[in-house]
Formats: sequence, C-alpha cells, structure tokens
Amino acid sequence: MVAFLLVLVVVLAVLGGVHWYVWRRLVRDVTVAGGLPRRLGTVAVVALPLLSLAALTSSRAGAPFWFQQVVAWPGFLWLALLLYVTLALVVGEAVRPVLRARLERRAKAAVPAEVAAPASVPVPVSVPDSVPDAVTTASPAEAAPPAAEAPVDVSRRLFVSRVVGGSAAAVALGTVGYGAYGVLRGPRVKRVTVPLAKLSRAAHGYRIAVVSDIHLGPILGRAHSQRIVDAINSTQPDLIAIVGDLVDGTVENLGPAAEPLARLRARHGSFFVTGNHEYFSGADAWVDHVRELGLRPLRNERVEIAAGFDLAGVDDVAGESEGRGPDFGRALGDRDRARAAVLLAHQPIVIHDAVRNGVDLQLSGHTHGGQLWPGNYLAELANPTVAGLEQYGDTQLYVSRGAGAWGPPVRVGAPSDITIVELASKQA
Repeated sequence: MVAFLLVLVVVLAVLGGVHWYVWRRLVRDVTVAGGLPRRLGTVAVVALPLLSLAALTSSRAGAPFWFQQVVAWPGFLWLALLLYVTLALVVGEAVRPVLRARLERRAKAAVPAEVAAPASVPVPVSVPDSVPDAVTTASPAEAAPPAAEAPVDVSRRLFVSRVVGGSAAAVALGTVGYGAYGVLRGPRVKRVTVPLAKLSRAAHGYRIAVVSDIHLGPILGRAHSQRIVDAINSTQPDLIAIVGDLVDGTVENLGPAAEPLARLRARHGSFFVTGNHEYFSGADAWVDHVRELGLRPLRNERVEIAAGFDLAGVDDVAGESEGRGPDFGRALGDRDRARAAVLLAHQPIVIHDAVRNGVDLQLSGHTHGGQLWPGNYLAELANPTVAGLEQYGDTQLYVSRGAGAWGPPVRVGAPSDITIVELASKQA
C-alpha cells in the first residue's frame, strides 16, 4: 500500500509538472498578463486534465454511460495532445535561443552606422521668434533621447515564444488529428504467410483472419465494429480469430455496439479468447454474449479443425485474479503432437508456455504496436514481441497491432490492422 501511494504521488507530481510547463509555454509566455486569452488558457489547462481523469475512471466507477461518452472525447484526446505538444515544446527549447540570436543580429544590422551622428556635430535647435539672432545648438543626446531597450527585448521574447508555441501546438494538433483519422477510418487488412513444418498438405493456404484489441467503448461503437466486420468478410477467410480486448465496458452498455459481430462469416467459424480488458468489464457476461452472437469462446480448450490442425485458446493472464487464468494443460494436453497446433492467446508474454507445450504458432495482440510513438519503446520492455512475426524455439509468434485503440482514439507510428495469416505447409 505504501509503495502504491508513493508511485501515485510521483505520477501526480510528474503530471502536475508537465501541465505547468505546457501552461508556461503555451499560455503565460504568449499572452498578456490579465488578458482574456491568458485567463481562458489557464482555465483550459486546469479543466482538461480533470476531464482526462474522469474519462479514465468513470467506467470503473459505474458512472452512467452517457456521462462516459461526454467526458471520453475531450478527456482522452487531451492525453494524446499533451504528449505531442510536450514533445514539440521540448524540441522547441533548442530552437528558441537560435531564433532569438538571429532576430538580434537582424535588428542590429537594420540600424545603419551613419544614423548615429558624431557628438561634435552641432544639431540646430529651434528658438522663440523673440530671439532671432540667437544661435543655439544641442548635442545629439539632448536632441534625441535614446530609445529604451527593455520594450524591444520584451517584444522579441514574445515573438519567439509565439512562434515556438504556435508551431508546437500546430504539430501536436496535426499529429493527433491524423492519428485519430486513422482509427476512425478503420483498420487496414495486411497479409502474412507462416510456414509450419507439421502442417498437413491439405491445410496449405488455409487463411485465418486475426483481429485483436477492437476496444468497443464510449468512443468506438457500433460503426467501428461494422467496419471491422465488413473488412474481414471481404477477405473470405477460412476461420476468424478474435484474440481479446473486444470491449471496454459492460454488456448492458456495449451489447448493441457488438451486434454486427453476428454477421462475421468464415468457412470454419469465428473464435474468441478473453483479453485483460474483458476482466475489467465482466468477462463471464461477455463470453456468454459473444456465444449468443455466434462466436465460439475457447476458454482453455481446443478444437480439431477439419483442414488438419488443432486450434487452442487460453484465458488471459488477467483472469488469474478470478481463478480463470491460462491453463495450458487443459488446452493442449493429451493431443497428438504430430499435428500442427495454433494457439490463440491475448498477451505475447505466454509464448514461453506455448513453446514448452509444443505450439507451432501463437496468435496474439495486446500491445497495440505501442499505439502512440514513442510508446513502442515502453511496450518492448513488457512484451517479447511488440508487432509482427518472430520465432521462439520451434514456435512462431505473430502479434497484431490491433483494430482499435485504448484511451485516446489515436494511433501514431502504429497503424491498426486486421491480419490474414495464411498457413503454408512445407510438404506442399
């Protein structure tokens, strides 16, 4: 408990420091004290993180679904904007002194040397008409008082701050806007061929549509699932595998959003395994619901596919808190190891269990490919493979980047995908 509170304090302190930095560079440094823009900017920097907190906690707190939808868009988008505007401002710190130095050089070059008259040259000064014969001169210093330098410096600093801050805001908005468009447009279909040594010749060319991390929730709803169903059905796969994190919410709230899944079509059917987010959303209720939609859940079990290989599925490791974690003995024990085995497991971290149990191919998701660059570097610390196909002993692991997004409906450097995995027999 003490460790948790310490981590919480550190996280809050970091977030507070980041928001102060953003307020300083995007509000204080580019506005006039006491003006309306500064007041509005300050209110926004206080209100937006509160909306983010509400977006992150409202579902688990049992808030009404309409409230979750209201806070989700601004709250989650702000998290993505905060990331990229902070990165852009940090890069801008290197540009700031260079820009100021260049402006100073240009200002000095714009003042011709001859403008400054020598002190010995008299400067005529007008005198009253009552003294016509008087000849009066004054020094240049008396005739033209020097302009104050401070206002010039302040103006230059304000200009630099507005250029850097405006550029950072534009880059962040453009990045997040494009990343959101990629998610809302829907995942693209990619194709991967995986040769399996034990795959029978009859199964050569067998195609599995792999989709993970759909994340139906307060932002991604029925239209999102319909786009995914249309994309999968257009490929006419032999089998469909949904490898976890289908939802972020209860069946009561998201059941209608999942209904298009009933229209998935494949020769050998559609299969489903739980992800960690199902255990935040009522895993048993969702397993029952997807079964009603025509999908077959694989909960630590396997089936023999007529084409000539075994298809197994295990519950996600998050289910261990409910006594329903992965059980490889139940899913893979007592099988004919001369047959090829394909395993559906949400998290890539179980690959070593798959290797020990003689799995030929594991299909996973969970990582989102990092979702928001540079999140891929963090994902690499927690997962053996972040995206794509890799070999572990005699087992191959394929990790999909997922078809949706968690939190911000934004992807940067990790486009969403549905993958058609085509199995190839080395005997063919």
